[in-house]
Amino acid sequence: MKNPRETSFRAGESALLFVDMQKIFCTPSLDPAHPEFGPDHYYHRRLRDTVIPNQSRLLARARATGIQVMHTIIEALTEDCRDVSLDHRLSNLMIPKGHPMAGPIDELAPIANEIVLPKTSSGVFNSTNIDYVLRNLGVRTLIVAGVVTDQCVDMAVRDAADRGYLVAVPGDACATYTQERHDGALRAYGGYCWVTETDTVLTRMEAR
Repeated sequence: MKNPRETSFRAGESALLFVDMQKIFCTPSLDPAHPEFGPDHYYHRRLRDTVIPNQSRLLARARATGIQVMHTIIEALTEDCRDVSLDHRLSNLMIPKGHPMAGPIDELAPIANEIVLPKTSSGVFNSTNIDYVLRNLGVRTLIVAGVVTDQCVDMAVRDAADRGYLVAVPGDACATYTQERHDGALRAYGGYCWVTETDTVLTRMEAR
């Protein structure tokens, strides 16, 4: 049965959102919450071998077709992190404003005029003005890719769906800490979005 959320992605109506694809979380042993994750950990192998290559393809296609590209990163609005949420404090996710590793990874580095939204909670719709920005841009369809599948990506998907966006998730452009968690997350929020693959999204991206 065809997913009723299945769609094409047209410039002027669509945006590609990268969630937390920042150096501090995508470089082995740098994550303050998981410093034990080295280059051979499942998470970093999946990022290196599957997720980042697929995201790079999505990024290139979105730029070529005029689809909006947005990045959200975990980064405080202050250097002393006094604005960070309680949950992120308890999880040791306190990234000061201007931290040299807070920005997106080099493969996804924003170009001039692309939007980067720093957030201080797991949910980008809770701690940024992304809803306001998307509506100003005329976006109705949101492609979500990033880390981690069962936390910040999960919240972006559910919150976007609740606010009336049509959401698609290329599962092979997302990662979490185990394959089981990844698969379970996609099953759990599949009712809020169209779970698909990078190749399918690429073929559905249309220029205006």
